[in-house]
Amino acid sequence: MHKLGRFFFAVLMMLVLTISISRAQVSDLGNWLIYFGNQDFGNGKWVWHNEIQYRNYNFLGNTEQLLLRTGVGKYVSDRNSLVSAGYTFVRTRPLVELDGVVDVNDAGKFQEHRTWQQFLTRHHVGRVFFTHRYRFEQRFFDNNDFRLRARYFLALHVPLNNMSMTPKTYYLSFYNEIFMNTQVENNPALFDRNRLYGAIGYQFNPSIRMEVGMMRQNVNNNLFSRNQLQFVVFNNLPIKRKNQ
Repeated sequence: MHKLGRFFFAVLMMLVLTISISRAQVSDLGNWLIYFGNQDFGNGKWVWHNEIQYRNYNFLGNTEQLLLRTGVGKYVSDRNSLVSAGYTFVRTRPLVELDGVVDVNDAGKFQEHRTWQQFLTRHHVGRVFFTHRYRFEQRFFDNNDFRLRARYFLALHVPLNNMSMTPKTYYLSFYNEIFMNTQVENNPALFDRNRLYGAIGYQFNPSIRMEVGMMRQNVNNNLFSRNQLQFVVFNNLPIKRKNQ
């Protein structure tokens, strides 16, 4: 674990030293600090999803979004498939382009409330572990705008020093997620965005793992497509019942 800590610290210091940080304008590389929690209620059937994402336009500072997501899910097949639904709150400082310069539009900041439903399923082929997630969102904006969006997420985990995702395992993580607007008359285009991600991770124990990676987000306007460094923590510690 000490070697892992030194590794992540070295990666962080290298990025700090090589990236020019500008708080006044948007840099070419931002960062997302992400926490995912999936807490089993103790019966092996129901889980509570809790999530925090703090997104920055720059490597440090210059907030893009704060996203808070929660929901409840139920396993439908040997804990490999999960049906969930819940609520998301998002506060955003959008980008604007003026004379070829991209910067934050503080006057246009807005809030968004979402309800969502999803189906998630997992399987593996050899030592490659796949996750498929199908999510549908109803998006309510504070200017009374309403939009519908569908998302498909495909992830792969490849353990490096073990055959499966057991404790003390280093692994590679990849995902691609495509977002499609399904109510195009109120949206700029059918295609909303695509996220492509690659990372290295470490499984500390059956419930806790961490990743450091890079995500490329492409949107309709190429001026606003960005690279985002991601630090992600996954927590699957169960919620024990009082009589346990």
